[in-house]
Amino acid sequence: MTGPQQRPTGAEQPTGPEQAGGVEQPAGPEQPSGSEPAAGSERAGGSEPVGGVRRSGLRNPDKAVRGLGAGTMALEALVLLLAIQPIRVVGGDLSGAAIGAIVALAVACVVFAGMMRRPWAWHAGTVLQGLLLLSGLLHWSLFALGVMFALVWAYALHVRRVILG
Repeated sequence: MTGPQQRPTGAEQPTGPEQAGGVEQPAGPEQPSGSEPAAGSERAGGSEPVGGVRRSGLRNPDKAVRGLGAGTMALEALVLLLAIQPIRVVGGDLSGAAIGAIVALAVACVVFAGMMRRPWAWHAGTVLQGLLLLSGLLHWSLFALGVMFALVWAYALHVRRVILG
């Protein structure tokens, strides 16, 4: 037909997914009545998954906690490496053993930051904090850094325990 098209009148207007102009709008996910949602999906009204209680509102809490641990380790490595020169200038004589310990601890921090997917890396990070505290025997400022990062690491472990349970 090449003639003018008529617009639908009141009773003939589409009701449903079609809108004026014949453009279909995508319908939301439909759930047949009486059926259960798929395992792992969330219920329509709440944030509680079907299988159990989710402690945090995070989509992937494991990944978030790994990121926290890796970020803490990376920050510690950066601070340790950047602290060498100010310690030498302000703190006095920084021996070669102390510089070697700082570099070794920073390398260990970078390695552990990359290994946070492994459960043992969290324990190794805790041991690393103890080693940094012990390196305070080489220079007092390393002990001060050890105390600060031990507190930061303790907080990261607390957050991990709260999120993952």
